[in-house]
Order: sequence, then structure tokens, then C-alpha cells
Amino acid sequence: MLSAILNAFRVPDLRKKILFTLAIIALYRLGAFVPVPGIPVDALTEVFRATDENSMLVFMNLFSGNALSNFSVLSLGIMPYITASIIMQLMQGVIPALQRWAREGQAGQKKITQITRYLTLVLGFINAIGYLFLFQSTQYGIVLPPDPPPLLTSAVIVFTLVAGTALIMWMGELITQRGVGNGMSLIIFANIVAGFPSAIFQSVQTMHPAFTVMVIIIVIAVIPGIVLIERAQRRIPINYAKRIQGRRVMGGTSTYIPLKVNGAGVIPIIFASALLYFPAQLAAFFDVPWLTTFSNALTTGWVNWVLDFALIVFFCFFYTSMVFNPEQTAENLQKQGGFIPGVRPGSNTVTYIKNVLNRITLPGAFYIGAIAVVPSILFSFTGDYLIRAFGGTSILIMVGVALDTMSKVESQLKMHHYDGFFK
Repeated sequence: MLSAILNAFRVPDLRKKILFTLAIIALYRLGAFVPVPGIPVDALTEVFRATDENSMLVFMNLFSGNALSNFSVLSLGIMPYITASIIMQLMQGVIPALQRWAREGQAGQKKITQITRYLTLVLGFINAIGYLFLFQSTQYGIVLPPDPPPLLTSAVIVFTLVAGTALIMWMGELITQRGVGNGMSLIIFANIVAGFPSAIFQSVQTMHPAFTVMVIIIVIAVIPGIVLIERAQRRIPINYAKRIQGRRVMGGTSTYIPLKVNGAGVIPIIFASALLYFPAQLAAFFDVPWLTTFSNALTTGWVNWVLDFALIVFFCFFYTSMVFNPEQTAENLQKQGGFIPGVRPGSNTVTYIKNVLNRITLPGAFYIGAIAVVPSILFSFTGDYLIRAFGGTSILIMVGVALDTMSKVESQLKMHHYDGFFK
């Protein structure tokens, strides 16, 4: 591992990309401490100090790298862009024009990326207004100063938050284009890691230090298991028939279709959390008693655990079916002269791939559901903030981003005849 890191800095081009990535992340973290003008910071600090640890506000603050608790210009974080990307990906299975663009290669992808950017700004605008109403609601009671007029202050706050969303999007795309790894994923990674010291400090204050050490040891011990499952694949063997073109013999090779056990990543967790916490957001905006009771039932206790697990399993199957099309895969194999040994081309191949996909998606869905729900159950019994902040979802994201970044660095190291991270 250490030799691979040293080798990465020996390659001038790769060294520049790594340093550029670190510089952009450092700039992003600096922006998380620049407050939005017009917000009473002291009152906001008291709000987060008195906020229930089970609330959606704490969850959103974690994924913004504590930028929301400071109400910085980057308070909205990367979530509007992630939501927009997910919506565009799902719409590709519904809207024919998006399907055509996705198959057009770089030109079509450029159009989809441009629409995603506009959708991100729209979602950022909606989120900014939502946060403004949320903090001014009777639940939190933050009052804007009378001078300048509150309406003008509100407009400045919303404009600043939307501009911050555009800045985050630009930074993420810069990392993707000129740095190492996926920029948006690395920003999420940096946000989660940034909360690690404060989570340990709060855990030591509220719990016995030995308990905090035990939690850290358990987290470290769980990581290898997550890495194992994240890299696990079911490989469907593919053979290509020999054919003669002119004087050349084509085909006759063997390959495989890799199907990941966890093909959906953390997207089912994001979808399930968004659905379960949506009534809580409505309750905060409208302050209706029955809606508050209903939202509390959905976001805490055994009802939340059962529904969260069930929704995660459902979205695992739903998202996998959206991003992987057995019919198209079987059609492409047939056009290229490929076949699965022992399986007839056509409908039989489609049925075979669907059965294999369902069999590996089920344990993957249970795995993601357990990763998301078990830490919530442990937190309800212990009250340890470290478990809440660095539960299964956070670890899953960090491990996934780290593996993806290491794979990209390794591919560039092997181009320069160096050993990579994976032996």
C-alpha cells in the first residue's frame, strides 16, 4: 500500500492530479465555514445544540460536512446534484429521448449532463427556500434581523445558497475532469470524514472512553467485510462462435458478464431515507399536530426500522432493474455471436440472466438493509453519537468511494508499469 502511494507521486501527471484533487477538496472544506449573510449564527448554533439526534436535520448536516450547522454558503451540500443525477438516470428508462442520448456516446452524455446541471439548480432553489421556512417555523423559531428588510435578506440567503450549490457542482466536475476519481463522490467522502473528530469528541463526553474505543474497533473490523461484498461478483461465462471474415478467423474467445452483488450501491438507502423523512419535512413547514405525530412514527422506533429495511430491499430490485437490462444484453450478445454455454440465445438467455440477477440482488439487498438499519437500532439503545454519525451508510459510502478512487489510480500506475493497490 505504502509503495503504491509512493509510486503514484513518482509519476508527474498522476502527482499533479492528486495534488489538484486535494487542493479543490481543501477549498471546499474552507467554504463550509463561510456563513451566509443575514443569518443569526448564535441562534442557529442553539438550534443544532437542542436538535434531537434522530432528526433529518442531523442527517443532512452530516452529509454537508457540518456546513448546515454553520449555515455556510455550501449548506445545501452535494445532495441536490445527487438527487438530480438519480432522477435523470431513472428517467432514461421512461423518456425515449433520454434513452437515445444515452446511446449516442459523448455527444448524448453532454446533453444529459447539461440538463442535470439545470435540474440541480432548480432543486437547490427549492431546498434553499425549504431550509429558510424550516428555520423560521415555530419548531426552530429563528428570526431574521429587521434591518435590512427580512424579504431582502431572504432573497440574498436563497441566492447565496443556490450559488453555493453551483460552486459545489463546478468543483466536483473539475475533480472528475482534471483530478483523480469521481468529484461528487470525493466531496461526500470529505464531508463524512470531516465530522469524524467531532463525533469522537462527543462520544467520549457522553459515553465511557472504553465504549468509544470499542465502537472504533468494531468499525475497523467491519470494513474488510464491506470491501469483500462490494467487490463480490457473479460472473456469467460468455463464449463467442468462430467466424471467418476474408482470410481472418474471428471470435472463438471467452469472456464473462460481471454482475455485482451490490449493484445499486447506496442509492436505495438515499431513496428510502428521502421517502421516510419527507413527512417530517412537511410537518416542520406546516406545523400540523397530526402530521407531526405521523412523521415521528415514521422516523423513530421499530416502525422506522421495518419500513426502512423493506423500502431498501424494494429499491435495490427497482434500481437494479433500471440500470441493467437483460433484454438488451441478450440482444447484444446475439448480434455479436456470443452465447452463454448451455443456454439457448434469445428468450432463454433473457430468462437465465434475470434469474441470476434476482438471486444475487436478494442477498445484496439484505446486506444493504442491515448496514443501514442495525446502526440505527444500536443508536436507539446506546445514544452514542459516533454510531449515529459513522453507521453503516457512512462506512458504505466511504469504502465505495475509496475503492473506486484506488481503482482509477491503479489503472494509471499500471500504464506506467508500476504495481497498483490490488495484488
